[in-house]
Amino acid sequence: MKINKSILTTGIVVVVILSVYLYENQGRNIITPINIQADKLSEAYFAGGCFWCVESDFEKLDGVKEVISGYMGGEEKDSTYKDVSSGLTKHRELVKVLYDPSSVSYESLVWWFFRHIDPTDEGGSFYDRGHQYTSAIYYQNENEKIIAESVIKELEEEDVFKKPIVTDIEKALEFYQAEDYHQDYYKNNPLRYRYYREGSGRDKYIESIWGSGEFNDLGITKNPWSDFKKPSDEELKNLLTKLQYEITQKEGTETPFKNEYDQNKEKGIYVDIISGEPLFSSTHKYDSGTGWPSFYRPISDEFIVKKTDYKLILPRVEIKSKYADSHIGHVFKDGPEPTGLRYCMNSSAMKFIPLEEMEQKGYLNYLYLFN
Repeated sequence: MKINKSILTTGIVVVVILSVYLYENQGRNIITPINIQADKLSEAYFAGGCFWCVESDFEKLDGVKEVISGYMGGEEKDSTYKDVSSGLTKHRELVKVLYDPSSVSYESLVWWFFRHIDPTDEGGSFYDRGHQYTSAIYYQNENEKIIAESVIKELEEEDVFKKPIVTDIEKALEFYQAEDYHQDYYKNNPLRYRYYREGSGRDKYIESIWGSGEFNDLGITKNPWSDFKKPSDEELKNLLTKLQYEITQKEGTETPFKNEYDQNKEKGIYVDIISGEPLFSSTHKYDSGTGWPSFYRPISDEFIVKKTDYKLILPRVEIKSKYADSHIGHVFKDGPEPTGLRYCMNSSAMKFIPLEEMEQKGYLNYLYLFN
């Protein structure tokens, strides 16, 4: 078989150039290919101090597929960990979060971010001091910026933190991936990571703000509904009343003005009647005059799934719970400010937990809603 000399020469040149490039870039921030269908995923960028911790926290959130540690914020090219950590650049340590937007929303990512950092520290983050360890959200478009600002506004209105939030919201710049030994550090070096995390005071601070909850050995809050397994249809028929089963499993609708929570004015939260996952709070409830319990927002998008419903020919947005997959109600665009939305729910799909019983029943982390 004859080989074209020009093709052979071109191939040799390519190999030589590639070899030189790889040699000259040893130890630099070369992007490692990730086995993910990237065309179906979205990206988000968060700086919250040590990227080992921020990476480990985000990788525990359902819908997040990969988290990559890196640097952003400065104009310097190809910065290394030594440069950034010493404060020689304007970069921050941060993470790139690759997530499935059909499973978890950007708003949920922002809320999750604030539940795992100290956004009031303007000099660094826990052990680590300097601009390179301060907190920031790097937005890619105007919608992400609006969401980040709205979450901060709500946290401030709810007085969740004891001091003002100083987390910066900045336009995303070029992302530089950190060296390979920083990726998945908490998995590859569990003892060193645990020692660092416990000594930093991060988890003690999180507990002081959000409550103790149940923590695993990496300091990540674990909720009972995370391990929820939906009962069989036969078990659900025995567990629920006929109306509750019809509403949650057959997408039924209650009679307006004749249901349990339409006029309930007690302080507390509303949870899925099957799984117990938190859905709505009395702090976001209002009287819509429709005859069903109405809210202008859920506690968190983390527990809400939206689906298009064509049962009435014209499309409606159905609301289902994430873990139990229960039909809860619908959401409409005729609600009050600040969202302009009306979450119109069925009482029979929910269980009300009064404020005074929330800690005892495992909802300590949601007491901040009533500060």
